[in-house]
Amino acid sequence: MLVISLYAYAFLGEFILIYPVYALLFTDTGLSVAEVSTLFVIWSVTGMVLEIPSGAWADAVSRRLLLCLGPLLSGAGFALWVLFPSPWVFAAGFVLWGAGEALVSGAYEALAYEELARRGQAHRYAGVMGRATALGLAGAATAAGLASPVVATGGYLLTGLASVAACVVTAAVALTLPEHRQRAAAGGRGYLATLGQGFGLVRADRGVLRAVLLVAFVTAIWGALEEYAPYLAAETGVTRAAVPLLILLVWAGVTAGGLLAEPAERRLPPRAYALLLASAVPVMAAGALSGHPAGFVLIALALGAFQLAQVLADARLQDRITGPARATVTSVAGLGTNVVTLGVYGAYGAASAHMSHGATFALLTLPYALIALLIALPAGRAARRTTGRVR
Repeated sequence: MLVISLYAYAFLGEFILIYPVYALLFTDTGLSVAEVSTLFVIWSVTGMVLEIPSGAWADAVSRRLLLCLGPLLSGAGFALWVLFPSPWVFAAGFVLWGAGEALVSGAYEALAYEELARRGQAHRYAGVMGRATALGLAGAATAAGLASPVVATGGYLLTGLASVAACVVTAAVALTLPEHRQRAAAGGRGYLATLGQGFGLVRADRGVLRAVLLVAFVTAIWGALEEYAPYLAAETGVTRAAVPLLILLVWAGVTAGGLLAEPAERRLPPRAYALLLASAVPVMAAGALSGHPAGFVLIALALGAFQLAQVLADARLQDRITGPARATVTSVAGLGTNVVTLGVYGAYGAASAHMSHGATFALLTLPYALIALLIALPAGRAARRTTGRVR
């Protein structure tokens, strides 16, 4: 029941029909591109501010509760958008959506890992999360396919209400998730104590700190670059109608990366993991610089490798965490991911003003080579200090 509920939650959490069209709703209401960008900033800042506090709340109170409340907040935001469309309401909706995502971030991974560990199946975590990620992509792809006919039939109102319904069903699925653990404590003192334990573990355990930084950088770089994939596709000269086909190829590669997590977890010690990251860099560069639609095959392979690396990095972070503040530590990694993502957005905007999208992709993928080097260098020394696999 645990795994089935996790998979259903992952799929339904991305099965939001308004995702592909909400930018059109904003512009049709009269917002400029600059105003829409401001909304995105509000969304990002809300998530960053609430990321760690919500993780500590999940540890101190109930992870299942937060997994239920998160989609309901997001759904409330979507409902406001389509019922009372206006700039200030859009901003309020983004605050609710950002808060909902913050509640889920950290709590989902922590509950999944500890419930699997309670069953003696912690080794399955990477595989389960890889498949959950793939199902989330499938949910997003399905929603994208249905969005056009739903908008054509019932406009933004029906699309928004369908999205709200998906959020409510997601919240109901959260209530089916098991949660067998002793809460860190009760009340405000318990919350503050949990928050302190989470930060204390990150500061005191160098292995946890390295794992947190690895998750943040591995996740953020390719995740931010993926947002610009349509521009890269258009640069190859294909028609606008063909751009979604190239993006679908990218999604296929990312999905494959998630599905490979379980076998890769057993076969990728640190140096092999570093090789995975390093080898994806020239593959991405070759595909992005080719200027040809066929280059998206290489881009899909590279992004699949980065997705695989992300799932494995998260699994290795979860293996490192001890104590009751698991969601808090995971949320620290989530905050780091948000910060690095904003940095990548800024770097992309600055670089793309002076070079092609292909060259910008190739340039911003280079940090993975440095990350791979940093992982590989200490691996030999660490291996001599332990008989187990280095994490």
